[in-house]
Amino acid sequence: MGQLIARLDSSDPNFDAAFARLLVSPAESDSALAETVSSIIATVADEGDAALLRFTNEFDGRALSDPANFRVSPSALVSALQAIDPEVRVALEHAAARIRDFHERQLGQSWQYRDDTGSVLGQRVSAMDRVGLYVPGGRASYPSSVLMNAIPAKVAGVSEVVMVVPAPNDDISPVVLAAAQLAGVDSVFTIGGAQAIGALAHGTATVPRVDKIVGPGNRFVAEAKRQVFGRVGIDMVAGPSEILIIADGSVKPEWVAMDLFAQAEHDEYAQAVMISPDASYLNAVAACIADLLPSLARRDIVSAALKNRGALIKVPNLDAAAAFSNRLAPEHLELAVADPQSLIEKIGPAGAIFMGAMSSESLGDYCAGPNHVLPTAGSARFASPLGVYDFQRRSSLIEISAEGARSLGEVAATLADAESLEAHGLSARLRLRDGD
Repeated sequence: MGQLIARLDSSDPNFDAAFARLLVSPAESDSALAETVSSIIATVADEGDAALLRFTNEFDGRALSDPANFRVSPSALVSALQAIDPEVRVALEHAAARIRDFHERQLGQSWQYRDDTGSVLGQRVSAMDRVGLYVPGGRASYPSSVLMNAIPAKVAGVSEVVMVVPAPNDDISPVVLAAAQLAGVDSVFTIGGAQAIGALAHGTATVPRVDKIVGPGNRFVAEAKRQVFGRVGIDMVAGPSEILIIADGSVKPEWVAMDLFAQAEHDEYAQAVMISPDASYLNAVAACIADLLPSLARRDIVSAALKNRGALIKVPNLDAAAAFSNRLAPEHLELAVADPQSLIEKIGPAGAIFMGAMSSESLGDYCAGPNHVLPTAGSARFASPLGVYDFQRRSSLIEISAEGARSLGEVAATLADAESLEAHGLSARLRLRDGD
Protein backbone atom coordinates (compact mmCIF):
# COMPACT_ATOMS: atom_id res chain seq x y z
CA MET A 1 0.00 0.00 0.00
CA GLY A 2 1.34 3.43 -0.95
CA GLN A 3 1.36 6.53 1.23
CA LEU A 4 -2.20 7.26 2.31
CA ILE A 5 -1.65 10.94 3.13
CA ALA A 6 1.07 13.41 2.21
CA ARG A 7 3.85 14.06 4.72
CA LEU A 8 5.28 17.58 4.77
CA ASP A 9 8.01 19.22 6.85
CA SER A 10 8.28 22.99 7.08
CA SER A 11 12.08 22.70 7.10
CA ASP A 12 12.17 21.09 3.64
CA PRO A 13 13.27 23.35 0.77
CA ASN A 14 10.17 22.52 -1.28
CA PHE A 15 7.72 23.00 1.58
CA ASP A 16 6.35 26.38 0.52
CA ALA A 17 5.25 25.06 -2.86
CA ALA A 18 3.68 21.96 -1.30
CA PHE A 19 1.84 24.03 1.32
CA ALA A 20 0.62 26.46 -1.34
CA ARG A 21 -1.14 23.56 -3.05
CA LEU A 22 -3.17 23.05 0.13
CA LEU A 23 -4.49 26.59 -0.23
CA VAL A 24 -6.00 25.85 -3.64
CA SER A 25 -9.65 24.83 -3.53
CA PRO A 26 -11.00 22.57 -6.32
CA ALA A 27 -11.82 24.58 -9.43
CA GLU A 28 -15.21 26.20 -9.26
CA SER A 29 -15.34 27.45 -12.84
CA ASP A 30 -17.37 25.22 -15.12
CA SER A 31 -18.82 27.02 -18.12
CA ALA A 32 -21.01 24.08 -19.16
CA LEU A 33 -22.48 23.82 -15.65
CA ALA A 34 -23.08 27.57 -15.50
CA GLU A 35 -24.86 27.52 -18.86
CA THR A 36 -27.08 24.57 -17.86
CA VAL A 37 -28.04 26.17 -14.57
CA SER A 38 -28.71 29.53 -16.20
CA SER A 39 -31.08 27.88 -18.67
CA ILE A 40 -32.96 26.06 -15.88
CA ILE A 41 -33.37 29.22 -13.81
CA ALA A 42 -34.53 31.25 -16.81
CA THR A 43 -37.07 28.59 -17.74
CA VAL A 44 -38.48 28.48 -14.21
CA ALA A 45 -38.65 32.28 -14.13
CA ASP A 46 -40.54 32.28 -17.45
CA GLU A 47 -42.79 29.22 -17.10
CA GLY A 48 -43.21 28.88 -13.33
CA ASP A 49 -44.91 25.73 -12.06
CA ALA A 50 -45.00 24.10 -15.50
CA ALA A 51 -41.20 24.17 -15.65
CA LEU A 52 -40.95 22.94 -12.06
CA LEU A 53 -43.15 19.95 -12.89
CA ARG A 54 -41.18 19.12 -16.01
CA PHE A 55 -37.75 19.38 -14.37
CA THR A 56 -38.84 17.54 -11.22
CA ASN A 57 -40.29 14.64 -13.16
CA GLU A 58 -37.24 14.48 -15.42
CA PHE A 59 -34.48 14.81 -12.84
CA ASP A 60 -36.08 13.12 -9.84
CA GLY A 61 -37.90 10.23 -11.53
CA ARG A 62 -41.38 11.36 -10.52
CA ALA A 63 -44.70 11.48 -12.35
CA LEU A 64 -46.46 14.50 -10.88
CA SER A 65 -49.19 16.29 -12.80
CA ASP A 66 -50.25 18.92 -10.27
CA PRO A 67 -47.83 21.40 -8.67
CA ALA A 68 -50.00 21.27 -5.54
CA ASN A 69 -48.42 17.86 -4.93
CA PHE A 70 -45.09 19.54 -4.26
CA ARG A 71 -46.33 20.75 -0.91
CA VAL A 72 -45.95 18.56 2.17
CA SER A 73 -48.98 18.99 4.40
CA PRO A 74 -48.51 20.30 7.96
CA SER A 75 -50.10 17.09 9.24
CA ALA A 76 -47.42 15.05 7.45
CA LEU A 77 -44.73 16.96 9.34
CA VAL A 78 -46.46 16.27 12.64
CA SER A 79 -46.88 12.60 11.72
CA ALA A 80 -43.21 12.30 10.77
CA LEU A 81 -42.12 13.63 14.16
CA GLN A 82 -44.44 11.21 15.92
CA ALA A 83 -43.37 8.22 13.82
CA ILE A 84 -39.57 8.42 13.92
CA ASP A 85 -37.49 6.31 16.25
CA PRO A 86 -37.95 7.68 19.81
CA GLU A 87 -34.20 7.75 20.37
CA VAL A 88 -33.70 9.81 17.21
CA ARG A 89 -36.49 12.18 18.28
CA VAL A 90 -34.88 12.72 21.68
CA ALA A 91 -31.54 13.43 19.98
CA LEU A 92 -33.15 15.90 17.57
CA GLU A 93 -34.95 17.66 20.41
CA HIS A 94 -31.78 17.86 22.47
CA ALA A 95 -29.80 19.26 19.55
CA ALA A 96 -32.57 21.73 18.65
CA ALA A 97 -32.69 23.05 22.23
CA ARG A 98 -28.93 23.63 22.33
CA ILE A 99 -28.89 25.27 18.88
CA ARG A 100 -31.78 27.55 19.87
CA ASP A 101 -30.15 28.51 23.19
CA PHE A 102 -26.89 29.45 21.49
CA HIS A 103 -28.49 31.48 18.74
CA GLU A 104 -30.82 33.38 21.05
CA ARG A 105 -27.66 35.01 22.41
CA GLN A 106 -26.92 36.46 18.95
CA LEU A 107 -30.06 38.55 18.64
CA GLY A 108 -29.24 42.08 17.56
CA GLN A 109 -31.05 45.00 19.13
CA SER A 110 -32.16 48.32 17.75
CA TRP A 111 -30.54 51.39 19.28
CA GLN A 112 -30.71 55.20 19.16
CA TYR A 113 -28.82 58.12 20.63
CA ARG A 114 -29.13 61.91 20.61
CA ASP A 115 -26.05 63.92 19.61
CA ASP A 116 -25.00 67.35 20.82
CA THR A 117 -27.22 69.07 18.21
CA GLY A 118 -30.33 67.27 19.38
CA SER A 119 -30.38 65.05 16.30
CA VAL A 120 -31.41 61.43 16.79
CA LEU A 121 -29.28 58.75 15.14
CA GLY A 122 -29.52 55.02 15.43
CA GLN A 123 -29.99 51.61 13.93
CA ARG A 124 -33.20 49.64 13.53
CA VAL A 125 -32.90 45.85 13.49
CA SER A 126 -35.71 43.84 11.92
CA ALA A 127 -36.17 40.30 10.66
CA MET A 128 -36.46 39.28 7.03
CA ASP A 129 -39.97 38.42 5.93
CA ARG A 130 -39.45 35.12 4.12
CA VAL A 131 -36.40 32.84 3.85
CA GLY A 132 -35.83 29.76 1.69
CA LEU A 133 -34.00 26.72 3.04
CA TYR A 134 -32.51 24.15 0.67
CA VAL A 135 -32.05 20.64 2.11
CA PRO A 136 -30.43 17.80 0.14
CA GLY A 137 -32.63 14.76 -0.38
CA GLY A 138 -32.52 11.25 -1.76
CA ARG A 139 -29.53 9.23 -0.65
CA ALA A 140 -28.32 12.23 1.39
CA SER A 141 -30.34 12.99 4.48
CA TYR A 142 -29.32 15.91 6.65
CA PRO A 143 -31.79 16.70 9.45
CA SER A 144 -28.95 18.52 11.21
CA SER A 145 -28.85 21.05 8.35
CA VAL A 146 -32.56 21.69 8.82
CA LEU A 147 -31.98 22.56 12.47
CA MET A 148 -28.87 24.65 11.82
CA ASN A 149 -30.51 26.76 9.12
CA ALA A 150 -34.12 27.05 10.23
CA ILE A 151 -33.68 27.64 13.96
CA PRO A 152 -31.55 30.82 13.64
CA ALA A 153 -34.06 32.17 11.12
CA LYS A 154 -36.95 31.62 13.49
CA VAL A 155 -34.98 33.01 16.45
CA ALA A 156 -34.31 36.11 14.33
CA GLY A 157 -38.06 36.52 13.90
CA VAL A 158 -38.41 35.51 10.24
CA SER A 159 -42.13 35.27 9.55
CA GLU A 160 -41.98 32.43 7.05
CA VAL A 161 -39.33 29.75 6.47
CA VAL A 162 -39.90 27.87 3.20
CA MET A 163 -38.03 24.58 2.88
CA VAL A 164 -37.35 22.77 -0.39
CA VAL A 165 -36.07 19.21 -0.44
CA PRO A 166 -35.89 16.86 -3.43
CA ALA A 167 -37.77 13.57 -3.23
CA PRO A 168 -36.29 11.38 -5.97
CA ASN A 169 -38.66 8.54 -6.85
CA ASP A 170 -41.06 10.08 -4.29
CA ASP A 171 -38.68 9.15 -1.47
CA ILE A 172 -38.16 11.63 1.35
CA SER A 173 -36.54 11.15 4.74
CA PRO A 174 -39.07 11.21 7.60
CA VAL A 175 -36.28 12.40 9.91
CA VAL A 176 -35.78 15.48 7.71
CA LEU A 177 -39.51 16.20 7.92
CA ALA A 178 -39.43 15.65 11.67
CA ALA A 179 -36.55 18.12 11.98
CA ALA A 180 -38.55 20.66 9.95
CA GLN A 181 -41.44 20.33 12.38
CA LEU A 182 -39.14 20.75 15.38
CA ALA A 183 -37.39 23.77 13.87
CA GLY A 184 -40.62 25.61 13.08
CA VAL A 185 -40.43 25.44 9.27
CA ASP A 186 -43.64 26.95 7.87
CA SER A 187 -43.91 25.14 4.53
CA VAL A 188 -42.11 22.31 2.75
CA PHE A 189 -41.97 21.62 -1.00
CA THR A 190 -40.53 18.44 -2.53
CA ILE A 191 -38.45 20.07 -5.23
CA GLY A 192 -34.70 20.26 -5.62
CA GLY A 193 -31.78 21.19 -7.82
CA ALA A 194 -31.27 24.44 -9.70
CA GLN A 195 -35.00 24.52 -10.46
CA ALA A 196 -35.82 24.80 -6.75
CA ILE A 197 -33.37 27.68 -6.33
CA GLY A 198 -34.92 29.37 -9.36
CA ALA A 199 -38.40 28.95 -7.89
CA LEU A 200 -37.36 30.44 -4.54
CA ALA A 201 -35.61 33.36 -6.24
CA HIS A 202 -38.37 34.23 -8.72
CA GLY A 203 -41.48 32.73 -7.17
CA THR A 204 -44.16 30.66 -8.91
CA ALA A 205 -47.89 30.27 -8.38
CA THR A 206 -47.08 27.49 -5.87
CA VAL A 207 -43.67 28.38 -4.44
CA PRO A 208 -43.35 31.86 -2.91
CA ARG A 209 -40.44 34.14 -3.66
CA VAL A 210 -38.08 34.54 -0.71
CA ASP A 211 -35.71 37.25 0.47
CA LYS A 212 -32.74 34.96 1.10
CA ILE A 213 -31.74 31.36 0.32
CA VAL A 214 -29.63 29.28 2.70
CA GLY A 215 -28.59 25.66 2.95
CA PRO A 216 -26.21 23.19 1.30
CA GLY A 217 -26.56 21.39 -2.01
CA ASN A 218 -24.69 19.81 -4.89
CA ARG A 219 -22.74 21.75 -7.52
CA PHE A 220 -25.94 22.58 -9.46
CA VAL A 221 -27.46 24.10 -6.32
CA ALA A 222 -24.26 25.97 -5.48
CA GLU A 223 -24.04 27.41 -9.01
CA ALA A 224 -27.73 28.35 -8.94
CA LYS A 225 -27.27 30.20 -5.65
CA ARG A 226 -24.33 32.04 -7.17
CA GLN A 227 -26.43 33.10 -10.15
CA VAL A 228 -29.49 34.32 -8.23
CA PHE A 229 -27.42 36.30 -5.72
CA GLY A 230 -28.44 39.93 -6.02
CA ARG A 231 -32.02 39.10 -6.81
CA VAL A 232 -32.12 37.38 -3.42
CA GLY A 233 -29.56 37.04 -0.67
CA ILE A 234 -27.63 33.82 -0.09
CA ASP A 235 -25.69 32.49 2.85
CA MET A 236 -22.56 31.52 0.88
CA VAL A 237 -21.30 29.41 -1.99
CA ALA A 238 -19.71 26.62 0.00
CA GLY A 239 -16.84 24.49 -1.19
CA PRO A 240 -15.73 21.06 0.04
CA SER A 241 -15.54 20.58 3.80
CA GLU A 242 -12.25 21.18 5.63
CA ILE A 243 -10.57 20.38 8.92
CA LEU A 244 -7.22 21.44 10.30
CA ILE A 245 -5.98 19.86 13.53
CA ILE A 246 -3.14 21.42 15.52
CA ALA A 247 -1.80 18.74 17.88
CA ASP A 248 0.91 18.67 20.52
CA GLY A 249 0.83 14.92 21.11
CA SER A 250 -1.38 15.03 24.20
CA VAL A 251 -4.50 13.62 22.48
CA LYS A 252 -4.85 9.95 21.60
CA PRO A 253 -3.63 9.53 17.99
CA GLU A 254 -6.60 7.33 17.06
CA TRP A 255 -8.93 10.16 18.09
CA VAL A 256 -7.13 12.57 15.80
CA ALA A 257 -7.10 10.07 12.93
CA MET A 258 -10.85 9.58 13.23
CA ASP A 259 -11.42 13.34 13.36
CA LEU A 260 -9.55 13.60 10.05
CA PHE A 261 -11.74 10.82 8.65
CA ALA A 262 -14.89 12.58 9.82
CA GLN A 263 -14.28 15.40 7.36
CA ALA A 264 -12.69 13.33 4.63
CA GLU A 265 -15.77 11.11 4.37
CA HIS A 266 -17.88 13.99 3.04
CA ASP A 267 -16.44 13.72 -0.45
CA GLU A 268 -13.21 13.04 -2.31
CA TYR A 269 -12.24 16.73 -2.32
CA ALA A 270 -12.73 17.36 1.38
CA GLN A 271 -9.57 18.57 3.11
CA ALA A 272 -8.07 16.93 6.21
CA VAL A 273 -4.79 18.35 7.54
CA MET A 274 -2.89 17.92 10.81
CA ILE A 275 0.02 20.05 12.01
CA SER A 276 2.30 19.11 14.89
CA PRO A 277 5.82 19.82 16.15
CA ASP A 278 6.09 16.18 17.38
CA ALA A 279 7.49 13.89 14.67
CA SER A 280 6.82 10.69 16.61
CA TYR A 281 3.22 11.74 17.15
CA LEU A 282 2.79 12.41 13.42
CA ASN A 283 4.07 8.89 12.81
CA ALA A 284 1.58 7.52 15.34
CA VAL A 285 -1.33 9.31 13.65
CA ALA A 286 -0.18 8.03 10.25
CA ALA A 287 -0.11 4.49 11.65
CA CYS A 288 -3.64 4.92 13.04
CA ILE A 289 -4.83 6.13 9.64
CA ALA A 290 -3.46 2.98 8.04
CA ASP A 291 -4.95 0.74 10.74
CA LEU A 292 -8.42 2.32 10.98
CA LEU A 293 -9.15 3.24 7.37
CA PRO A 294 -9.97 -0.29 6.12
CA SER A 295 -12.80 -0.60 8.68
CA LEU A 296 -14.72 2.42 7.38
CA ALA A 297 -17.78 1.93 5.19
CA ARG A 298 -16.82 5.08 3.24
CA ARG A 299 -13.12 4.17 3.06
CA ASP A 300 -12.89 4.75 -0.68
CA ILE A 301 -14.11 8.34 -0.34
CA VAL A 302 -11.90 8.93 2.72
CA SER A 303 -8.88 7.49 0.96
CA ALA A 304 -9.44 9.68 -2.10
CA ALA A 305 -9.84 12.81 0.04
CA LEU A 306 -6.67 12.11 2.02
CA LYS A 307 -4.77 11.55 -1.21
CA ASN A 308 -6.20 14.61 -2.97
CA ARG A 309 -6.07 17.23 -0.23
CA GLY A 310 -4.78 15.66 2.99
CA ALA A 311 -1.48 16.26 4.76
CA LEU A 312 0.42 15.62 7.98
CA ILE A 313 2.77 18.55 8.55
CA LYS A 314 5.83 18.79 10.82
CA VAL A 315 6.57 22.27 12.19
CA PRO A 316 9.12 23.51 14.74
CA ASN A 317 6.60 24.62 17.38
CA LEU A 318 2.95 25.47 18.08
CA ASP A 319 3.47 29.12 17.18
CA ALA A 320 4.46 28.02 13.67
CA ALA A 321 1.41 25.74 13.58
CA ALA A 322 -0.83 28.71 14.41
CA ALA A 323 0.82 30.78 11.68
CA PHE A 324 0.16 28.08 9.08
CA SER A 325 -3.43 27.76 10.31
CA ASN A 326 -3.91 31.49 9.76
CA ARG A 327 -2.75 31.08 6.16
CA LEU A 328 -5.22 28.24 5.59
CA ALA A 329 -8.15 30.01 7.36
CA PRO A 330 -9.85 26.61 7.82
CA GLU A 331 -13.54 25.88 8.06
CA HIS A 332 -13.00 23.69 11.15
CA LEU A 333 -9.98 24.07 13.41
CA GLU A 334 -9.28 21.63 16.23
CA LEU A 335 -6.77 22.65 18.89
CA ALA A 336 -5.90 19.14 20.07
CA VAL A 337 -3.46 20.45 22.66
CA ALA A 338 -3.10 20.30 26.42
CA ASP A 339 -3.62 24.05 26.89
CA PRO A 340 -5.83 25.40 24.09
CA GLN A 341 -6.46 28.70 25.90
CA SER A 342 -2.79 29.62 25.61
CA LEU A 343 -2.88 29.00 21.85
CA ILE A 344 -6.20 30.63 21.00
CA GLU A 345 -4.78 34.17 21.09
CA LYS A 346 -2.42 33.27 18.25
CA ILE A 347 -5.27 31.99 16.05
CA GLY A 348 -6.71 34.29 13.40
CA PRO A 349 -9.34 33.31 10.81
CA ALA A 350 -11.24 30.06 11.29
CA GLY A 351 -14.91 29.16 10.89
CA ALA A 352 -15.23 27.22 14.13
CA ILE A 353 -12.53 26.48 16.70
CA PHE A 354 -12.74 23.30 18.77
CA MET A 355 -10.64 23.54 21.89
CA GLY A 356 -9.14 20.60 23.77
CA ALA A 357 -9.11 16.82 23.59
CA MET A 358 -12.84 16.31 24.10
CA SER A 359 -14.01 18.85 21.53
CA SER A 360 -14.41 16.73 18.43
CA GLU A 361 -15.63 18.50 15.32
CA SER A 362 -18.49 16.01 14.96
CA LEU A 363 -20.14 17.45 18.09
CA GLY A 364 -20.20 20.82 16.38
CA ASP A 365 -21.83 19.27 13.33
CA TYR A 366 -24.80 18.09 15.33
CA CYS A 367 -25.46 19.33 18.79
CA ALA A 368 -22.87 21.53 20.51
CA GLY A 369 -24.97 24.61 19.73
CA PRO A 370 -22.96 26.87 17.41
CA ASN A 371 -23.85 26.71 13.74
CA HIS A 372 -22.26 24.14 11.46
CA VAL A 373 -22.73 26.30 8.34
CA LEU A 374 -19.21 27.71 8.07
CA PRO A 375 -17.03 29.56 5.56
CA THR A 376 -14.83 27.34 3.39
CA ALA A 377 -11.95 27.72 0.93
CA GLY A 378 -10.19 30.36 3.02
CA SER A 379 -13.26 32.61 3.16
CA ALA A 380 -13.06 32.65 6.97
CA ARG A 381 -10.69 35.57 6.28
CA PHE A 382 -13.78 37.69 5.62
CA ALA A 383 -16.85 35.56 6.39
CA SER A 384 -18.42 34.12 9.52
CA PRO A 385 -20.60 31.18 10.57
CA LEU A 386 -24.30 31.36 9.75
CA GLY A 387 -26.17 33.02 12.56
CA VAL A 388 -29.20 35.01 13.61
CA TYR A 389 -27.57 38.13 12.18
CA ASP A 390 -27.83 36.59 8.69
CA PHE A 391 -31.60 36.78 8.94
CA GLN A 392 -31.83 40.31 10.31
CA ARG A 393 -31.79 43.58 8.43
CA ARG A 394 -30.24 46.76 9.75
CA SER A 395 -31.62 50.17 8.81
CA SER A 396 -29.98 53.45 9.74
CA LEU A 397 -32.15 56.00 11.57
CA ILE A 398 -31.48 59.68 10.94
CA GLU A 399 -33.62 62.44 12.52
CA ILE A 400 -31.86 65.78 12.14
CA SER A 401 -32.79 68.73 14.36
CA ALA A 402 -32.85 72.34 13.16
CA GLU A 403 -29.53 72.94 14.89
CA GLY A 404 -28.15 69.78 13.31
CA ALA A 405 -29.27 70.93 9.86
CA ARG A 406 -27.41 74.21 10.39
CA SER A 407 -24.19 72.64 11.68
CA LEU A 408 -24.14 69.75 9.21
CA GLY A 409 -25.64 71.53 6.22
CA GLU A 410 -22.58 73.57 5.32
CA VAL A 411 -20.34 70.51 5.74
CA ALA A 412 -22.54 68.51 3.39
CA ALA A 413 -22.83 71.37 0.91
CA THR A 414 -19.07 71.92 0.82
CA LEU A 415 -18.46 68.24 0.14
CA ALA A 416 -21.20 68.24 -2.52
CA ASP A 417 -19.51 71.17 -4.24
CA ALA A 418 -16.22 69.26 -4.18
CA GLU A 419 -17.96 66.38 -5.95
CA SER A 420 -19.73 68.71 -8.42
CA LEU A 421 -23.16 67.52 -7.30
CA GLU A 422 -25.10 70.77 -7.41
CA ALA A 423 -28.49 69.49 -6.26
CA HIS A 424 -26.93 67.82 -3.25
CA GLY A 425 -25.46 71.12 -2.17
CA LEU A 426 -28.66 73.04 -2.80
CA SER A 427 -30.67 70.46 -0.86
CA ALA A 428 -28.52 71.09 2.19
CA ARG A 429 -28.32 74.87 1.75
CA LEU A 430 -32.09 75.32 1.38
CA ARG A 431 -32.44 74.02 4.92
CA LEU A 432 -29.70 76.38 6.09
CA ARG A 433 -31.67 79.31 4.65
CA ASP A 434 -35.22 78.22 5.37
CA GLY A 435 -34.83 75.89 8.32
CA ASP A 436 -36.01 78.39 10.85
